[in-house]
Amino acid sequence: QVLLIESGGGLVQAGDSLRLSCAASGPTFGDYAMGWFRQAPGKERELVAAIGRGGSRTNYPDSVKGRFIISRDNAKNTVFLQMNSLKPEDTAIYYCAATARPFASSLEQYDYWGQGTHVTVSS
Repeated sequence: QVLLIESGGGLVQAGDSLRLSCAASGPTFGDYAMGWFRQAPGKERELVAAIGRGGSRTNYPDSVKGRFIISRDNAKNTVFLQMNSLKPEDTAIYYCAATARPFASSLEQYDYWGQGTHVTVSS
C-alpha cells in the first residue's frame, strides 16, 4: 500500500509559477513510477506528467509540454510538478498517482492515488 499526499496548490495569476509536491509513504518509493493528473470541473481526469522509476523517462501531453516539469527525489520519497506560465485552463484539482509498473501514461495503469490539491489560475 502506498499513501500519497499532495501539497502546494493555491490561487495564482496567469503567467505565474507553482510547484506541487507529493510525499509518498509505504514500500520502496523507487519501485514505483509516478504521475500527475488533473481534473477540471465537468471534465475527465487527464495526465499532465509521468516519470519512470529512476526519473530519466518522462512524458507530457502537448497541453503542458514546455511549461510543466516532473521530477522526483527517491531519497526523500517525493515527486514534484513544476508548473510555469500557468493559464486559466490549467485550473483543476491535481492528483498524484503511483504504479508498480516501470512507466505508465494511462490513468487506468495507476494503482494508488492521492486526495488531490486545488490549483486555480485567474486571468
